[in-house]
This record gives sequence, structure tokens and C-alpha cells, in this order.
Amino acid sequence: MKTPVVDYREFRLSRLNEPRFAHLKLLGGWLIYFALYLLTENLIPASRCHVVRCALDDMIPFREGFALVYCYWYLWIVASLLWFMLYDIRSFRRLQVYIMITQAVAMLTYILWPSVQPLRPEHFARDNALTRLMAFIYAFDTPTGVCPSLHVAYSMGIASVWCHIRALDRRWKAFMILSAVAVALSTAFVKQHSVVDILAALPVGLLAEALVFGRTRLNRWIESA
Repeated sequence: MKTPVVDYREFRLSRLNEPRFAHLKLLGGWLIYFALYLLTENLIPASRCHVVRCALDDMIPFREGFALVYCYWYLWIVASLLWFMLYDIRSFRRLQVYIMITQAVAMLTYILWPSVQPLRPEHFARDNALTRLMAFIYAFDTPTGVCPSLHVAYSMGIASVWCHIRALDRRWKAFMILSAVAVALSTAFVKQHSVVDILAALPVGLLAEALVFGRTRLNRWIESA
């Protein structure tokens, strides 16, 4: 079993500014995101939101099987960040900064141009574990604040960071790319996002890609930290 590059058993809040633990401060971005998420979800009514929908959405049927892929995304994020935190600090910084950039752009968009999608089925044709899972997700995740899709933007970042690891096997990189594509498709098939939301996430991800991996001050900070 691989040995973690940092011994987190020695971590204390008082040591957060030490070089070996300083990267953990990036996790604070999640606190800001969740705070803004709760505010936008509760303070911006659906009546103020712009409806996001296109003709292609009506051609895509609801398929509860994609709920597994949609929920896999949550595990994928946590597992990737945890792996990088233990074994590849540079990749951890890359992914966390990538996520923070997409979060910032998305939340600013949700505030300035609030969006809503009317695609969720009024009732499910079947009653099974997967449809009940989607009903649970629908209950706590409203159809507002959807464009651009963070499911898609995060997936681009996860796949990109993994693929930038030179020593990683090509088959593993292919799996990461396929995972990103599958997650994007799942958002449409479980009616959590419009195709418009998926397409809108692409430039957001490309912006984060350019800032994290391009010749920018941010990139130089990530590589030297």
C-alpha cells in the first residue's frame, strides 16, 4: 500500500499554515460554495428565474438507470480529492482550484441570471429504488440555479487533472474521460439539467482549464506551492 506524502495524523488547526498542511486551506472554498448555494436556493424564487429548455430536451426520455451515474459523480469527487490529498498534493491543488473557479463563475451566473428548468417528470412510470432515489434528490435539490451545470464543469476538471498525470495508465485516463461524458449524459437523462446547461458548462470548464494549466500566475502558484 502506498504511503501518504503527508502524515495527517500530525495535523492540528494551529499547524494549518505550515507548508505541509497549507493546501488544506483550499477546502475552505467548499464552505463558501455551500453558503452561497443555500442562499441562492432559498432567496431566489423560481418566478424570477429564466426558463432554460431546448427542443433536444424533449427528445431525451427520463431513464432512472442513469441515477447511478449521476450519484457516482459525488463519490468521484470525494475519492479524487482524497486520493490526491494523500498521494499527489500538486494534483489536489489543481483540482481544488479548478473546482473553485467553476463554483465562482456558476454562482455569479446563478445570482445575476437565475435559471430554472421545467423538465422533471410529474410522476414516474415505475416505482423502484432508482425512481425513489431520484425523488429524494428532487426533494432537496430544486430545479433552479442550473445553468451552467456544475456536474459537467466539475467532471471536466476531475478528468483533466487525472489526465495530466504523466505516469497514469492510458486505460485509466480513458476511464476518466468516459466518466465525464457519462456524468454529463446522466444529467439530461435524469432530468436534472437541460442540454443548454451542459453546453454552458463547457466554456466555464475551459476557463478553469486555461487558468489552472495555462501560463498564468495562478498556474505558477499551483506548481510552486
